[in-house]
Amino acid sequence: MTKEEAEVADIIADAAPLPLLDAAYALWRRRYRLDALEGRPTAEEVRINRTLTAEQFSAKYRHERDHAQDGPAFSHLKRAHPRADDGAIRQAIATTVKFEDACFRHFEQTTAEYWQRCAHAVALARKDFPDFHESTYRQAANDVAYYYK
Repeated sequence: MTKEEAEVADIIADAAPLPLLDAAYALWRRRYRLDALEGRPTAEEVRINRTLTAEQFSAKYRHERDHAQDGPAFSHLKRAHPRADDGAIRQAIATTVKFEDACFRHFEQTTAEYWQRCAHAVALARKDFPDFHESTYRQAANDVAYYYK
């Protein structure tokens, strides 16, 4: 097993004890690292991406998010939860992406204390996505804080 394969296995193993929805979030938030370890994007995909206009790249990005349940996230979550029904896995991934989108959509650029704005964004998203565990909501607030810093 290569170093990269071992790290992928470790990331998936960390998600495995979590309930399906929380495991989906744990793996989704690590998608960029998983992609890098698994050789995505390929050199050819990078070359093509560099030729896209901002609008084309945005459309491609949105399409990948809208269909995340059909991409690498599916195989990662299936490895973490091999006994889970494929439909449940796809639903967990779709829900996770929508939850993440809601967290970022609710973040407000105000003069209020920064961490409170991050926590508030997740609290608002939580109203529409109440089925994650508390630890996932805390991680989501940390993720919002990281990406909006």
